[in-house]
This record gives sequence, structure tokens and C-alpha cells, in this order.
Amino acid sequence: MKPVKTLDLYADIQLSHYKGKSTLQIDEWNREEILGLLHYASQIKAMQKSGKVYQPLAGKTLAMIFTKSSTRTRVSFEVGMYQLGGSSLFLTDKDLQLGRGETISDTAKILSSYVDGIMIRTHAHEDVIELAKHASVPVINGLTDLYHPCQALADLLTIQEHKGKLQGMKLAFIGDGNNVANSLVLAAVILGLDVRVATPPGYEMQEAIVQKAQEYAVQYGGKFLMTHDASVAVDQADVIYTDVWTSMGFEEENEQRLKDFAAYQVNKALVAKADSAYIFMHCLPVHRGEEVTAEIIDGPHSVVFEEAENRLHAQKALLASVM
Repeated sequence: MKPVKTLDLYADIQLSHYKGKSTLQIDEWNREEILGLLHYASQIKAMQKSGKVYQPLAGKTLAMIFTKSSTRTRVSFEVGMYQLGGSSLFLTDKDLQLGRGETISDTAKILSSYVDGIMIRTHAHEDVIELAKHASVPVINGLTDLYHPCQALADLLTIQEHKGKLQGMKLAFIGDGNNVANSLVLAAVILGLDVRVATPPGYEMQEAIVQKAQEYAVQYGGKFLMTHDASVAVDQADVIYTDVWTSMGFEEENEQRLKDFAAYQVNKALVAKADSAYIFMHCLPVHRGEEVTAEIIDGPHSVVFEEAENRLHAQKALLASVM
């Protein structure tokens, strides 16, 4: 089968707008740009499902830096680069001189001379900012303690597929105001969703991000509510989203978190307050019996495995756009 090099109007005309740009946090893209990436992801997914070969990144290489382990991030980026015709390098801090004291700026300059893009999954968001500052190739944030933009793109693609639209959809995020919440909330408000976040006291999203969400709601016509009442958040919700109560790096807090989050479990009683056609989402991995019961995540409203698959398609759109 002859490989397809370009897609339709979007790919041929608008990709130059994205070329060379880094993605450190989701709100670096405006509403039209996010919608463009989602449209491109839908096209790429359709081609993949129909068996068409699409390889706009033939001959290009992505360096993947991991100081935090992952299943979905590594596999989806590796497979994505392969399907787009390129290749990838898996690098941990043990493989790089970063682990022996080489500076981030030196690493950025060196890698930029070898590869066409860098994806990094790490702890401190400041390290990703520093990497992008000194790199001459696009840098993609695969996750930091503050943001998870690639997950947000996959989440929005999933909602769009199941609900047919994004604007006006009621999205309830229940649990920890963490990196997943930060990116999802900002992207959703930018796209005009009605977003409600319910967290236990003391686990709210950072004030600076809450302020941005409020500003974007005014700018783009979305809605944003912070509450400590999960019932308020899920009232007539079209989408219910949760994440683990103890994120990677916070394991020492697990016992206290289990107590603090006990009233925020997504279960049959809570989802009864949502719209009858709600969908349930979770970025995975999941701890059944903690943040969500098995009957919900394994039930008919759950779309978590399609959501996980969409990491591949959303990231392929991002890679092909910026590289």
C-alpha cells in the first residue's frame, strides 16, 4: 500500500502554523488551535482504523526522556512515531548525563543537534521550561507535577467522539486538584465546557490555575465552579472524571489521603445525580474500590479504555503538527 503523505485541507494548509512550537501546558494553544489538533487527531485515527498508512514524519526522530515511569505515555509515543514513519529513543536519567550532573541546558542543546523533537515526562515543571528554553526543536510535556497536556487532548477527543460536541457539555472532575485536573480544566473551559471541580478541603487546584480558569471562562464563554461538594459537581453532568487519590510521588501521604478522599468516591449513589447518558472517564491507572467502584469503571458508561487509546491518536496529531 502506498503511504499517504498528507491529509485534507487542515493538514495541507494549517500544519505550518504549529511547526516547531513546544507544548508545555495546554493553554499555550488557543481555542482554534486546540480544535484544530482535535480535528487532525480524528482524521489520523480514521486513517489508522481504515488501514491507511500516513507517514509525514518519515526520517524524523523523537527523543523521549523519562524520569517518571509510565505505561501509556511510553507506548503511545513510541507507537505513534513508528506509525507516522519516524523513530524514537527511550532515555531515562540513567541513560543521560543528566543523572551525573550535566545541566538541562546542555542536554537540550546536544539533543537538539541529533533529533527533531523531545518529549519529557518528569517531576518539576520548571525542568521542562528550562529544557524548552535551550532546545532548538519542539519540546512536548509528557507529564509534570503541574500539567499533563497530552492527557487533556485525549480526554477532549474522547468527549467529542461520544457526545458529538464539546461546547456546553457539563464536565465534573471529582478528587485531587492535580496535574490532570489542571490541564483538563483549562482546556475544557477554553473550549466552552461547563466545568465543575469537587475536591476535599486542602486539595484544591492551585490558586493561580483557578484564576486562569476563571479568566478563560469569561474569555471563551465556558463555565467554571470549584466546590467541596461532589453532589453539586455531578448534578446533571454529561461527563464524570476522576483520578487516583494518591498520585506518583505522594505515596507517603496515602494513608491520610484515603481518609480525606473517602467522601469523593465515584460510585452508584454519586453517578445517580448525573445525566442518564453520562460517560465515565479516568486517565488510568485505576485503584478500584478507592476513587471509583468496579461497577462504574467496568460498567456501560465507562469509556476509559477508548480514552487511553486516544492518547495515541491525539499525540500523533501533536507530533505531526509540531515536527
